[in-house]
Amino acid sequence: MKLSFFSRDLPLKHTFTIAHQSRDVQDTIIVKLEDGGIFGLGETTTNPFYGMTAENIMERLEESRAIAERGNWQNPEELWEMGQVIFKDNPFAQCALDMAAWDIYSKKKGKKLYEYLGLDPKDIPLTNFTIGIDSIDKMVEKMKEVDWPLYKIKLGTNYDLEIIKALRKHTAATFRIDANCAWTAEQAIRYSEELALLNVEFMEQPLGKDDLEGMKEVFRYSKLPVIADESCIVEADVRKCHGLFHGINVKLVKAGGITPGLRMIHEAKSLGMKTMVGCMTESSVGITAIAHIAPLLDYVDMDGAMLLARDIAKGVVITPEKVTFPESNGIGAELIDK
Repeated sequence: MKLSFFSRDLPLKHTFTIAHQSRDVQDTIIVKLEDGGIFGLGETTTNPFYGMTAENIMERLEESRAIAERGNWQNPEELWEMGQVIFKDNPFAQCALDMAAWDIYSKKKGKKLYEYLGLDPKDIPLTNFTIGIDSIDKMVEKMKEVDWPLYKIKLGTNYDLEIIKALRKHTAATFRIDANCAWTAEQAIRYSEELALLNVEFMEQPLGKDDLEGMKEVFRYSKLPVIADESCIVEADVRKCHGLFHGINVKLVKAGGITPGLRMIHEAKSLGMKTMVGCMTESSVGITAIAHIAPLLDYVDMDGAMLLARDIAKGVVITPEKVTFPESNGIGAELIDK
């Protein structure tokens, strides 16, 4: 088994702004595992908010070389457990290796990943298309640029309700809103009343991740379901979110990969919570991986590659009507920019 990895820049079509950061380029790390002419690809993006840089991600990947290349792991779950000491403070790096392991493992089994997991791609929910924070006029322009039946609208401004009311004038599409921790409990409850009348499906992470008392109030009085994001990073967070949120949004990159992501999804389902997987503006490598597990979900946010000015890979093709997977087994994404 041979491990390699490298960084790439992913230029965005538009400046992408959320409540706590803006960016025009997303840095990403691609991991490749090769064995006997078969390869597996994985991906993780960098994120300054979580202190994850290309340097510290690749440093951790280098430290994992011995366990990855030794090849004495029987399946991706075993490799993930073997890497826990190395990756304990860098789940972003572990995600990329775990994803590559799932790709090569399911290829060796002669199956697409969703087939190996016993999932039916016909069950994939429609992804939303995300509109980042901007002036209202520019947000309207972005929405009109991509005609989509379901939009996620990033909020966290002094004019959040005005944004939704303005966008609603231009489309009948369903909205989801994501405040990225920007609101107080009082704001979230008050806003939910008007948002519910504007065909908003749910609110994602309205309060700060540690505002548990506030979330008790929002959970009790909100007119809309609330989905955890920043409050649900790793497996131990799922149960903590029960009774505070109606569902969880699992980010594979933040959780540490497909292996813990699947466990988080199944635990949330066992608690009667809704499940969602979101993206971190990955290329088609990471987005294709998400698509393979999407049949498990109630909601999915896998529009990352659609937000790029230039992709570095080819993989799943997403339209409002269907999701088309690559012909090859495993995750099936392939690099087009080496």
